Amino acid sequence: MQQRELGRSGLRVSALGLGCMGMSEFYGRCDEAGAIATIHRALALGVSFLDTADVYGMGHNETLVGNAIRDRREQVILATKFGSVRAPDGSFRGVNGAPDYVRAACEASLKRLGVEVIDLYYLHRVDPDTPIEETVGAMAELVRAGKVRYLGLSEAGPQTIRRAHAVHPIAALQSEYSLWTRDPEGETLATLRALGIGLVPYSPLGRGFLTGQIKAIEALEPDDYRRSSPRFQGENLQRNLELVQAVEALAQEKGCSAAQLALAWVLEQGEDVVPIPGTKHTGRLEENLGALAVELTRADLDRINRILPPGAAAGQRYAPPQMQALGR
Repeated sequence: MQQRELGRSGLRVSALGLGCMGMSEFYGRCDEAGAIATIHRALALGVSFLDTADVYGMGHNETLVGNAIRDRREQVILATKFGSVRAPDGSFRGVNGAPDYVRAACEASLKRLGVEVIDLYYLHRVDPDTPIEETVGAMAELVRAGKVRYLGLSEAGPQTIRRAHAVHPIAALQSEYSLWTRDPEGETLATLRALGIGLVPYSPLGRGFLTGQIKAIEALEPDDYRRSSPRFQGENLQRNLELVQAVEALAQEKGCSAAQLALAWVLEQGEDVVPIPGTKHTGRLEENLGALAVELTRADLDRINRILPPGAAAGQRYAPPQMQALGR
């Protein structure tokens, strides 16, 4: 398995990670035994970088991941997140980055995960009511206490990244990044590279859309949250299907799947970029890892950029309330 360093942090991880969110929630039915088997297969194939969060499945996902790695902790670089707050009924209440909450959230995650230290601890979203210096200051205390090894942010804007990094080194920014979501390009990516911070793209397959497997919203299970996502709706869906067809045509020329082409493109964006495609199926996992063998030439990349330039996707990536929390 190829290894990459997250920026200049010293934290080395597998070139592809595994996003575990869908194993507990959001993408239809869950099969815990199958999810654990997928994690074990990932580790066997050299994937070391596992990503979860306290909010996924109301804590269930951390418990699941903890159970899966209990007898193989030394094989894992474990990342989790805090800050997004949900009510008992599952509705989202907002973001909390207050120092007391930072400490309490970390203790709860350590307990659910069944570990003594979290390798990479992210602030899931920036709290508009708490200065980032206070949040990161509390996170830095966790590092000094030996409960966390490295710190990260998710969906933060350039100025927030700089302010956070001035308090304590930030190892990684996790943000959505793919052929149809290129928001980090420009000032954000330039800021990361100036400061030596790695980029961890989540949803590098466009929530599964870039695999070419989703042709109609009816193909999604009734409780799949993508049914309410703007990019999966009406005219947006039809326009985005045209983009997927272009990806599929390019993939056929390269002798790979659409998913492998999409992941190979993300991997080509820099050695400091480590995507974490999510799946709960071993077959999809193995297909995704095949992207590491796909070679894209400069001519390939230029052609892809012409066909899918920034802003090509139709529709916002989240509903309006969720969009407000991005890029703070």
